[in-house]
This record gives sequence, structure tokens and C-alpha cells, in this order.
Amino acid sequence: MPNHSNFVNLLRDRAQEMPEQTLYSFLPDGETVGSSLTYGELDQRARAIAATLQQLGVQGERALLIYPWGASLEFIAAFFGCLYAGVVAVTTYPPRPNQSLGGFQARLTSSQANLVLTTSDQLNKLDNQQLQDLPLLLSTQKLATDTIPTKESASWIESTFSPDTLAFLQYTSGSTGTPKGVMVTHGNLIHNSAAIHASFQTSPQDHSLIWLPLFHDMGLIGGVLQPLYAGFRVTLMSPVTFLQNPLLWLKAISRYRATITGAPNFAYDQCARKIPESVLPSLDLSSLQVAFSGAEPVRAETLDLFASKFAPCGFRKEAFYPCYGMAEATLLVSGGLRTEIPQVQYVEGAALEENRVVPAVPGAQGTRSVVSCGRTWEGQKVVIVHPETRIPVNTGQVGEIWVSGEGLGKGYWQQPEETEKTFHAYLAADAHNLPNGPYLRTGDLGFLLDEDLFITGRLKNTIVIWGRNHYPQNIEHTAENSHPALRPSCSAAFAVEIDGEERLVVALEVERTHLRQLDADAVVECVRQALKKEYDLEVSAVLLLKTATIPKTSSGKIQRLACRDKFLEGSLDLVAQWSNFQVEQTGVLENWNAPEVAAAP
Repeated sequence: MPNHSNFVNLLRDRAQEMPEQTLYSFLPDGETVGSSLTYGELDQRARAIAATLQQLGVQGERALLIYPWGASLEFIAAFFGCLYAGVVAVTTYPPRPNQSLGGFQARLTSSQANLVLTTSDQLNKLDNQQLQDLPLLLSTQKLATDTIPTKESASWIESTFSPDTLAFLQYTSGSTGTPKGVMVTHGNLIHNSAAIHASFQTSPQDHSLIWLPLFHDMGLIGGVLQPLYAGFRVTLMSPVTFLQNPLLWLKAISRYRATITGAPNFAYDQCARKIPESVLPSLDLSSLQVAFSGAEPVRAETLDLFASKFAPCGFRKEAFYPCYGMAEATLLVSGGLRTEIPQVQYVEGAALEENRVVPAVPGAQGTRSVVSCGRTWEGQKVVIVHPETRIPVNTGQVGEIWVSGEGLGKGYWQQPEETEKTFHAYLAADAHNLPNGPYLRTGDLGFLLDEDLFITGRLKNTIVIWGRNHYPQNIEHTAENSHPALRPSCSAAFAVEIDGEERLVVALEVERTHLRQLDADAVVECVRQALKKEYDLEVSAVLLLKTATIPKTSSGKIQRLACRDKFLEGSLDLVAQWSNFQVEQTGVLENWNAPEVAAAP
């Protein structure tokens, strides 16, 4: 394990020890290496960028990093250039064609950044009419890092960084609200990297294959910093490449003999359902030892489907590595062991709705499966707490997940009230002899069994119908699987109040191949019957959406609250809809002109 207090010193030492060893490679087409960086080259590029930043006198200031998907290595160089210069990097998603740049202006405003780092090509694209309506982004100083000559590296002045020195602002996903900039320190990065190293059991013999967005915590810290920390190679590909052709991900694993990869649950599910059997003989996944899954609920069904389908390709189920993390905790909160088959706990669904954990028989009516996300590492602690009384719950009960440890960020940038509420939580006085705080309130719900953490849902997203708690991801999963016309991992379940009563609404994307000949009546009926059978729930509205239109965060998480807002204002991109009530949208009471569907029994 490296004995360094920050990544600047770590990279400097690695560049001295192994300057010619390749650290990062990039596959522009998802297949062939187009560019790469050795330890020595990265150190030189970082020093050149840092020297330029020092000459601009921006040490301690914030710099917004705006890099296109195809410039992964330039993004990495710029990020380390900021670390070397003592400039606080502000990570953000890349711009997309015909996309409003308002989100970038919002991050400039919230982070108080006075500098934009980008590529020369992207700078030319930013300098257009779009910017005329965004005065802050237009007037902010911009620097194309790919034009900085390497000879500038000789001008770099080395600085000293303490563990508490702010390294960068990592924005939350915004799945339940407005994204906030988490203050991540050098100490946070080293501690969390040590936790990942211990739990993943990484070594210089590993080789990872990563397509995750680098501006997102899982891609940046798990995909970029961990290889540097543990000294192994990583091959990167664009998220767009994966989304366009998921098969290229698995082919790249086969070609480059990757031992580590990772993705949210939807990616494994998409591969298991969409990749044709005919291509399986061309894949060899036997090298994979860690296939981590995080950023969204991990489904036992997905693990089984993927493992079963790709077993002939050498994939072993024990390679699956469910884990739990969040931007506020730098990244990792909990994870299992590299050689363990993921644990699945089967519980009674009705009891879970009452926040009780009652073991059940797999496959029985009403049984739910919950996948373990492992245990905490490197001194971090998890406590399951009643969110209102602030008292730890008893074993076998569901509560809010509270976390303590050195991996937690220092709060939200320029948001003291939100920081106090989220990062400085304290247990009630009679809290079972546990340290009373401070803790990070995650807003997630779960339970502990034998120190393993099981995630059941999100506090803000919990739906309460007739006094019973329902987790939206369970409702969505059941609804999506009720008819082949519905897209997996592209739905949102939420509640609206009608006549003083909470009503269930489900919005689901339709597969593109089913749009022309969609039998909306049949799809709606299947959704209603599935939810009635599985949860004894009466759904009050079913919304069928055009492909790729449901609100999601930049990291791919469903924005249920945003979807609810769009529903109420009538701005969802609908193919068909059904409801058993009228809804007041933008001040006008509208009838839905719903398709005729037989009433559920």
C-alpha cells in the first residue's frame, strides 16, 4: 500500500520509479488503443498545466473542467494539473449536441469558478451564439490545456498539501434534488483509495477496463485514481461507445484480458438481455475477477441473468462485486471480498413495507430479494438509525444509513445549512453506547445483517400508499417486466396527492422497436395487473413515454422527483397514457383522453 498523503506525491514518485510504464490507455472506437499516458508523461503534462495555472495566479481558486467524451486522457491530465497547482477542480459532464449550456453556468455560479479548462476543439464549440445568453460562462476565462507545451513543466513550483487541503468539488448526481458540490480533500482521496484497495484487493498485476464517466465519482476515483494508487493499468473507453454498442465493452474485456471492470446494474442487465447468443463464442470473460456494481440498486435477478448467460464465456459469479457509495463519502462506503459470491437475503415484502426484515423462502409469493453491499473498510462505520427519533434501530429493522469515517467529504461548497443537516448528524442521547457523532446522513434506507449492509431504498423516494411503505425501484422493476414493449431501467414510480389521498403513478419508456405498433391498452393492463398481483397496489396513472425521454441525471440515475414535476406540469413526452383521475396541470384541469382499459379486478 502506498505511503503517501496525497496523489501529487504519489504520482511524482511513480514517475521517478517507472516513467516508461503505461498507466492509462484510451479506445476511441471501443476496440483499438488510440492514445496512452505513461507515469512519466502524465507527470510532465500535469506539471506543464500546473505551471500555466500558477502563472495565472489562480492557486486556491476553482476551475470548471469541460471535456468531451473523446478527450479522457486530456481530462485526466487537467485534473492532475489542478492537483499539482493547488487549484480546486470542479468536475462536470461533457456537453452534448443541441444541449443547453445552462447547467455549466449553474455550476460556475455555485462553485464560484473563475476559470474553464477544456480542449481547443471544445473551446471553439463553446465560442458560439449559445454563449451569448450565458454571460457568466461567456465572460469566464478559458484555457485549452491541450495547447500547453510540455516544456512549461520545467516552470512548475512544487507546493505542500496537507490531508485537509481541498482537492476538488465533486457534484452529487441530483437524483433527488439540485446537484451540490461536495468538498473532497487530499486526505479523503487517499483514505477512500486505501479502502477500495483493501476491499477490491487490487495489485500491480490487475488491469481494469472502464467506460464510466470520468466526471462521476465511480469513474474518477474508482476508474482513474485507484489504478494509480495500486499501480495497475487501466484501459478507458467512452460511455457513449458503451451506450451505442454494449458488446464492445465485453469484447474489450476479452481482448485486453481485464481483471477489473464496473458499471451500474442497468449495464449488466442490458448485456444479459440484448447481446445475441450468436456472439458468445467470440467472448472470453475468464480473466475478470472483479465486476463491481454500484450507483443504483443491485438486483439479484440481474446478477443471475448475467452470470448464467456469460458462464459459457468463462464468467464466474464470484467476480460480481456489489458495493455502495456516494459522492459525500468520496466514493466507497461498503463492499465485499474479491472472491465471495454476492450474498442475497430473501425477505417478506409485506414486512419490508413496515420496515421489518423477516427472512422468507426464495420464490414464494411476496418474497423480495435484497443484495448485500458488503461491509465497511478502513475504519469507516455504518449505523442504521430511525430518521425521526435519531435512535439506532434494532437488528432486523430498516432505517436510515448513517456513516462516519475519514472518507467523508467536508461538506457542501458554500451551503452551510445543508452541510450541517447532512454531514453533522448526531444520535440521540440514549443511542446504545455508540459514538453520538458526527455522522453523514445518506438519505438511503437499509439494514445490517452480520455486519453486511443491505440497501432497500431512498428516504425521499419512499412511496406511502394506505399507510404502507413501497420502494419505487421494486415497483418499477415489476412494471418494466410486465410487457416486452417496456424498456428496462427506464421508469419512474412516484406518488401524487389527489383529493387528500396519495395516488401511485408509474411512467415507463417504450422500446423504440415497439413505438410504431404499440398496443397501449394491453401494455397498461399488464402494468396494472402486475402491480396488483405483486404488491396489491392500485396504480392510478400509467404513462407510456417515448424512448430515451425519462428524466435522468448525468450519471444515468432516474430523477423521480423531476419526473413527478414534469407530470404535474404536463411536459412529459408521452406516447400514450391512462389514469382514473383528473390532474390539474399548469392551472388547468385537463381530462386525459385515456385509452379504454378494463378495470382491474
